[in-house]
Amino acid sequence: MDTSPSALLRVFLPKVPFIARTALWHTLWLSSTSSKWDLRTEITVNIIRSLLNSPKPTPLLQQQRWSVKDPGIKGAMWISKVTLPKPEEEDIRLLLVDAVESMKGDEAVYASPAILPVEAEWTGYRASVRHDRPRLDLSEAQHYQRMMSEVTSPVTILYFHGGVHYLMDPASHRIPVSGLAHLTNGRCLSVRYRLSPQNPFPCALLDAFQTYLSLLYPPPGSFHEPIAASNIALAGDSAGGNLALALVQLILEINRSSTQRMLAFHGRSIGLPLPLPAGIASSSPWTDITRCMPSILSNAQYDYLPPPKGAETVSRFPHDEIWPTNPPRGDIYCDLSMLDHPLVSPLAAKDWTGSCPIFFVSGEEMLADEEKAVASLAAEQGVTVIWEQYEAMPHCFPLLLEHLQASQKGFKNWAAFCAKVAGGNHNEEQIKLETKATWFAAKTCRETAVDIRSLAVCSREEVAERMESAKQARMQGKEGEAKILPKI
Repeated sequence: MDTSPSALLRVFLPKVPFIARTALWHTLWLSSTSSKWDLRTEITVNIIRSLLNSPKPTPLLQQQRWSVKDPGIKGAMWISKVTLPKPEEEDIRLLLVDAVESMKGDEAVYASPAILPVEAEWTGYRASVRHDRPRLDLSEAQHYQRMMSEVTSPVTILYFHGGVHYLMDPASHRIPVSGLAHLTNGRCLSVRYRLSPQNPFPCALLDAFQTYLSLLYPPPGSFHEPIAASNIALAGDSAGGNLALALVQLILEINRSSTQRMLAFHGRSIGLPLPLPAGIASSSPWTDITRCMPSILSNAQYDYLPPPKGAETVSRFPHDEIWPTNPPRGDIYCDLSMLDHPLVSPLAAKDWTGSCPIFFVSGEEMLADEEKAVASLAAEQGVTVIWEQYEAMPHCFPLLLEHLQASQKGFKNWAAFCAKVAGGNHNEEQIKLETKATWFAAKTCRETAVDIRSLAVCSREEVAERMESAKQARMQGKEGEAKILPKI
C-alpha cells in the first residue's frame, strides 16, 4: 500500500474541510457517537467511511494495485519471503472439489482451480531495534534463521490477511502480524493467496489448504521443519477470517465424507483423517457474503463499511481490465449461485462438530450478527468458543485504532488465544479453555459476561431464509455486486 507523503497528501488534502466539520460536531456533542468515541476515533472512522463509499469509485484493478504496493520492510520485524512449490499430485485439488460438491446446492456454479505455487512471508519480531531500522542485506534463508533465533515458543500462526478477497496482501499486514509474533513469542506465516476477481472461489481456499499442509509436511527445500498441528493457530481479519473458518470447514468435510484413506502430497503419502489446527483466531471475520443479517443496517453508525443501497441506487464498480469478468459473474468472489455455500459464507455451515476452538474479537459492527450466529451455533455443537465484543467499535478495530484501550485489549486477547491453544509442547497438555462470551463497554472496557447461547439474533431457519432471499435478490439484479464492498 502506498503510504508515501505525496500519496497521503493527495488523499487527505481534499478532506480538510470534512475533517474540520467532523471535529466540530464531535466537540459540540452533536455526533451520535460523541459519548462513545474520542475525537481521533471519530475523525478516523469518518475519513475511512468517506474513502470507502466514494460516489466515483476507482476501477478494481487500480484499487488492487494500490493496496498491494509494498511499503518496504523496516523496524521491529523479521520477514523471510518464501514460495511454497505446488505438488505434482492433484490430490489436494480433488479433495477440495469433492468437498465443494458435497456441500453445494443443485445449481451452484464454480470452476475447478489450478494448483499453483503459493507465496508467503515468514514473519517474526525483531527485538531492540528502532522503528526506522532498515532490513538487513541477507538471503531469505538467513532472514529465516535470524527470525528463528528470536523465537522462543512453539507457536506458529498461519495468517490470512483481510481485504474483501480482492485487496491487500502480506505486505499490507506486516505490522499487526509481527505484533502477533511478538506477543506469542512465536512466528507467523502470512499467505499471499490469490485475489478475486481474477481468481474466484475456490482459488484462495485451495492456496490456504496447500499452505496448511505445507506447514505439516514441508515440501523439499523448505526453510521450516514439520510443524505439529497442535502448534498451528489459524488467524485472520475480515476476509482472512472467512478463509480461516472455511479452511476448518473444508478439513471437517474431508474428514467426514472423503472415501480416500491416503493423500499424496509432494511424494509423501498422508493418512486421512487430516489433523485440525490448534485453533482459529478471528478478528471481525466476514462470514456472510450475502450480507443479509440485521446488523448490516442496525450497526452502520459505528462502522465505516458502506451500508447497503436500495434498488434505485444499485452499486456498481467501473469497468476495467478485470471487471466485469468474461463471462460476467455477479459477485467479485464467486458466482452468485455460490453465495450461500458453506465454504464461501461460513454462516451457512450447518455442522461445526469436532472443530478446534474458535476465538472471535468483534466490534459493534455491521458484520456482528453473522459472527454471533456462527459463534453460538459452534458453541451449541460442543466447540470451545471465546467471543469478545466491544461496544461501539467498528470493523477490525484492533488493527485500525491502535491508540484505544479497546483495541489494545482486543489485540492482546487475540494473541493470547493463539499462545494458549498452540503453545504446548508435543508431550505437554494444552491449556484447557472454556467457552465464554464477554461484552466490553465503550471507553472503560468494563467487562460483562454474556450467555453465548443468546448471541444469535435469528434462528438457523431464519438465517437460511435470509441468505436465500439475499442470493435471489442478487441473481435478479436487485442488488449490485458492490453492495457493501469498499469503493475507493
